[in-house]
Amino acid sequence: MLSPRKEIILKSIVGQYIARARPVSSRSIMADCNLRVSPATIRNEMAKLGEEGYITRPHPSAGSIPLDKGYRCYVDSLGDVALPAVEQRLISHVFHQVEMELEEWLSLAAALIARMAQNAAVVTMPKWDSCQFKHLELVSLQDSLALVVLVLSGARLRQHLITFDQPVSQAQLTIVANKLSAAYAGLTSEQISTRDSSFPRLEQQVTDCLLRIMEAEDRREYAAPYLDGVHFTLNQPEFAHDYHMALNLMELIEQRNLLRSIVPSGLTGDKVRVVIGRENKTETFHDYSVVISRYGLPREAVGTVGVIGPTRMAYSRTIATVAYLASVLSGLVARLYGRKLSAERDVDTTS
Repeated sequence: MLSPRKEIILKSIVGQYIARARPVSSRSIMADCNLRVSPATIRNEMAKLGEEGYITRPHPSAGSIPLDKGYRCYVDSLGDVALPAVEQRLISHVFHQVEMELEEWLSLAAALIARMAQNAAVVTMPKWDSCQFKHLELVSLQDSLALVVLVLSGARLRQHLITFDQPVSQAQLTIVANKLSAAYAGLTSEQISTRDSSFPRLEQQVTDCLLRIMEAEDRREYAAPYLDGVHFTLNQPEFAHDYHMALNLMELIEQRNLLRSIVPSGLTGDKVRVVIGRENKTETFHDYSVVISRYGLPREAVGTVGVIGPTRMAYSRTIATVAYLASVLSGLVARLYGRKLSAERDVDTTS
């Protein structure tokens, strides 16, 4: 625990460095904090903060800059943060002008977050942990060949060709499709596979095909995320002197490893998580911070929304932006699928 005076000085250093990207001098702290102590006292407190790993000095004659530990202390002290009401109303208005198409919402969310946070934003499509059967259609193509049209939870439509060991008419296929649609409505692949059934050969063939489709859907990885605002991150002052940071970021994007690299372990619920510098599990991201949250329908369809930028990040605004956009997306997804959200969002700034 820092003393109240040390905490004030540290907050001043972090805040000024975030705003100006320049080392912070004791004179700047005196002007910012109005502590009514001597410059020597402030310098002494800064020296102790340096010894304790909160700040460092690029060289002896320079001011101080925060280290990961200093940023962590600063973020933990932020408390509740929220976007101004006028910005919330503007965002809500913009989203409600867009057609009810999930892809458009996610693309818009990535663009808005990137612009508001002035860093790269990433948004993923909601993914169902276990897809559910909704409806089945069977369309005859040839005597023993049919098209399986399967509708799954989340309005996902999957098509597959199935070959039977005997000719089957369209009338027979329609009867089978109607029977299985009634029998499997709302079930997962696991529930269907353990269901006690004594279906005839034709219906069992279709059931086996459905199970293969649904199990493959459950194993699917995230679709390519919506990414926007990389140019905002690359325009930050840090990259003017360290091109390796830019190369690391671009390499992760090009290799499509970005999502796996930034999502912290145990990211559940709808709390905003802040991962700073070396708290990131991927070494390449030790110069970056990530502000990230889940959104969507708990235990059903869940996506990810986040911001990536250098550790010198406007944390308060970024956290508020991610939290609010995640809340908006959750509401839109719930409306799209006719559900209600009961829980309020929360912010968890711990790593």
